[in-house]
Amino acid sequence: MDSEKIRKKFIHYFEKKKHHFVDSSSLWPQDDPSVLLTTAGMQQFKPYFMGGKDPVKDFGSKRLVSVQRCFRTSDIESVGDATHATFFEMLGNFSIGDYFKSEAIEYAWEFISHEMGIPADRLWATYFEGNTDVGADHEAVSLWKKYLPAEKIIGYGRSDNWWGPAGSSGPCGPCSELHYDFTKQPCAKKEKCLPNCECGRFMEIWNLVFTEYHQNERKKLKPLPKKNIDTGMGLERLALILQRKNNVFDTDLYSPLLHIIKHDANFGCINAYEDTVRSRIVADHIKAAVHLLSDGVTFSNKEQGYVLRRVFRRALDQYQHPHFALEPLVNRIIELYKSHNPLLQSRHNRILESVHMEIENYSKVLQSDISEIIQKIKNLPKKSNADVQGPSSRSLTAQEAFTLFSTYGLSTERLKREGFVFDEEKFLQEVENHQKISRAGAEKKFGGHGLNSTELSEDQKKIMTRYHTATHLLHQALRTVLGDTVRQEGSDITPERLRFDFSYGSKLTDEQKKAIEDLVNQKIKENLLVTSQEMPYDEAIASGALAFFKEKYPNSVTVYSINGFSKEVCGGPHVSATGEIGNFSVISEKSSSAGIRRIKATIK
Repeated sequence: MDSEKIRKKFIHYFEKKKHHFVDSSSLWPQDDPSVLLTTAGMQQFKPYFMGGKDPVKDFGSKRLVSVQRCFRTSDIESVGDATHATFFEMLGNFSIGDYFKSEAIEYAWEFISHEMGIPADRLWATYFEGNTDVGADHEAVSLWKKYLPAEKIIGYGRSDNWWGPAGSSGPCGPCSELHYDFTKQPCAKKEKCLPNCECGRFMEIWNLVFTEYHQNERKKLKPLPKKNIDTGMGLERLALILQRKNNVFDTDLYSPLLHIIKHDANFGCINAYEDTVRSRIVADHIKAAVHLLSDGVTFSNKEQGYVLRRVFRRALDQYQHPHFALEPLVNRIIELYKSHNPLLQSRHNRILESVHMEIENYSKVLQSDISEIIQKIKNLPKKSNADVQGPSSRSLTAQEAFTLFSTYGLSTERLKREGFVFDEEKFLQEVENHQKISRAGAEKKFGGHGLNSTELSEDQKKIMTRYHTATHLLHQALRTVLGDTVRQEGSDITPERLRFDFSYGSKLTDEQKKAIEDLVNQKIKENLLVTSQEMPYDEAIASGALAFFKEKYPNSVTVYSINGFSKEVCGGPHVSATGEIGNFSVISEKSSSAGIRRIKATIK
């Protein structure tokens, strides 16, 4: 069964069960600062699970089904084996305060065994065996006994059978998994070979999450207003079984890409095994990069842009020659996925331009003398040499390795190939610390815009308050005109003008600038009421408020709303109604950095 048929049969089955189909959301979660990228199908439904939004009002149903594009880097070092990938599609069905465990297990069994025809003797189930916070899930065990013998229903702890939250806080709960048994024969590694054994006999295919709790940032649980169902099944793994392959890379989701890679004269040759792993890494990482680019992520050294650059350059590092003929591969990815992600087609040229530019930038780095660069950074001030591994001249501190990446663009894989060693865990700490500093600086600018400065007169503070409110109108106008992938990247206000940085991949046309300016002035003319409300951070996000920085917010935040047009977590202050702002004029629009545009505007 080809992957397209699997997608259609999954959607059709759940539509027959009165589920409403919802398109995949972006890999770049625009309104959820608790996560960097979309890692699960339920992420776009978090506000509904938490009671902040009504699914019946928005979708006409409490039952939903989706095929969600997902991106995870937690297993990036395992990409190239039989089952792991950074980009994958998640088949999911969801119940928001409607059905619960009984129906979820019944639907899963019926779809897998009847619709997909997978033999029952190949299936096992697992359940949450309980801990000090939540008891064992005896109900799930009882429900699975309708379909499986007791000896094939196995209990595990929180590390295996508890899901969530997706981010530092959010919905979560115990889960029950279906596992596929490839061999039906125990391995020699353990006395009892059961699901989650690392021998390769079993593969998890479907995770049924019984979302009953909300976990806050202090990891405390409280019951959700309603019990929900969130399930996820990897399309690639299901295709592996149904297409009778030994690994996901032999399925029709990867084989057309691997054909192109293996026939690329620039790919080089090491040995059969390493070539297989390297070609799989290229196929997965380039596919992931193309989807990130389609969703508006741009190459950079921070946050989503850092992840994009990391996977893209890691793919380039699999080549043995400095020339990367990736355009045919990119084109094939777009062709394969354009019906499921229309942005791939509409942004085809922009994606290719970004890819060519990044290849050129990386090629310049690789053509430079790495030893000379190393010598330069070795002369930089260091925090400590405690993380140098061994006495070799090829040893680097984590700080040096990070400088090579952030300043010179050398990936960690390239450094390792050149024979350099460093503490990778401490390197990741350097990345995280760098991001915290960047976000803190941005938050400082965004939150108050210097309005508490004693150097400002009262008149200056009043006009800057008008400018501050204008940035909210401008931000929403940009998202309305250019699309909701637009995201604020910085803001600065003086008594003379506002400056607003936002994510967008190309220069604005005169028509776009006029439409944005006209929309802001229209909302000013309507004299919309500006209100504020204190609420818990999670409730603010669930209500649809935008927030922009990934640092930990306080438990209670202020949400400023402009009468249905704009809603943001913000430090204020603001005018009481938009009519107080005055006439808004865009005076310039230009590039600030790669993928970031900058608008300057005045009000009179």
